[in-house]
Amino acid sequence: MHRFLRTIGFSEYQKKHNIDGLIRDLADHSQPSQIRKIQLDDETNLCEVRIETAPGMGVNIYGEMDETGDIRPEYYVPYVLGQVPSSNADCSIQRHTDRETYAGLLDEYKVGISLIYYLENVMEYRERKMSRASTEVDCVNLAGLSVKGKILLPIKKTAKQREMAKVASKERNNLLEAAKNGSEEAMETLTIDDIDLYSQISRRVLKEDIYSIIESCFMPCGIECDQYSIIGTIHELKPLKNCVTGEEVYTMKLECNDMFFDVAINKQDLIGEPQVGRRFKGQIWMMGTAKFKA
Repeated sequence: MHRFLRTIGFSEYQKKHNIDGLIRDLADHSQPSQIRKIQLDDETNLCEVRIETAPGMGVNIYGEMDETGDIRPEYYVPYVLGQVPSSNADCSIQRHTDRETYAGLLDEYKVGISLIYYLENVMEYRERKMSRASTEVDCVNLAGLSVKGKILLPIKKTAKQREMAKVASKERNNLLEAAKNGSEEAMETLTIDDIDLYSQISRRVLKEDIYSIIESCFMPCGIECDQYSIIGTIHELKPLKNCVTGEEVYTMKLECNDMFFDVAINKQDLIGEPQVGRRFKGQIWMMGTAKFKA
């Protein structure tokens, strides 16, 4: 049972037998937007049936296809497609232990951590490996699924403050890249900057609200490695409707720590009114579509 199924508009399906029935109905009676099949060995195949419930959103159903062309569903994954390139950092892909699913690891210095995401285009990656085509990743379109979030007001800034923030962010990214390459001077500068930043925050937090100090954040959340707690500025907002249940879903293009990605959330799970310029705060499950080099 996938807790993020409600994100794409299936909030009424909470019991296992109801979800099993939904997945069977989707596999048997819905018009799939895509069917892909690969032969793993002489007797075993893996089939992916993509059911789109709204543009760029839906359910991927995985299982084995029999001789008559019917699929026996084994597991499913709700998905939202990232619409913009989020990162071109070095990326490695590893298989999960229990099933034919994969995780990507981005060495993304913008967020200061190794960013782990669930690979959405599993079949393309598997086909490339089997045909010995290139699996080197050019860039990744990231997207997050959230089951709980709230809208925060933006931090008021002048044009000069916004420009200074961009310059400071670019300088910090350059320092992080230099530190990653072994520069001791960059490491020392970053350490001093962090000490100064801690001192500033300690003074300001006595008189100001924490969300007027922290404009955005991106940090691991819980024990699962591909879930994060984020605060990001909304740059684009698009309401969608699940064609099966009629539930409304918001998809938002967020800027978080100078990185852009899309986040989807069920309208009834969002506190506040989303608008461009405001901020989204919530916990997300990160997935991504890897764009491979030719």
